[in-house]
Amino acid sequence: MNRAYLAGFLAVLLLFLVACNSDEPEPASVEFSTDQVRLTVTRVATDMFLSRHNLRLALKGPAGCSIEETLFPNTGYVSRRNLYQAGAGLLYVVGQFDARVVDPFHCTITLAEFRTLDRYVTFLGSFDENEQKRWTYFPASQRSELPFEKR
Repeated sequence: MNRAYLAGFLAVLLLFLVACNSDEPEPASVEFSTDQVRLTVTRVATDMFLSRHNLRLALKGPAGCSIEETLFPNTGYVSRRNLYQAGAGLLYVVGQFDARVVDPFHCTITLAEFRTLDRYVTFLGSFDENEQKRWTYFPASQRSELPFEKR
């Protein structure tokens, strides 16, 4: 009887541990070697059980450029950030509720209103969860652009 109880307890404990979010930072990066630009979006869980995360965008660019900016947090399955190439070497990191303009040559990341963004952009990829719920970068060649849900 004790063995069955112990096995059941261990099974429940294992399920509990698998269901918990880790508070370890999960970085996902993309590099554009021709421009010497690297973007990283790091997410950190803020709740053990719910899909809630803090997100941080980091830029490393030419001439020693290095800057970080906090993005709007994920308050429930809205972590995904789409990446676009805009004119004049600008990059857009666009989420459900926020948009950032990344200028690697002036080493800046700025919050922008959606209506001010250029409409003629090229989708490069997404920072998002994979099937195993791990944070990663999906290039456009691997996964098509996904629209954001209207809420």
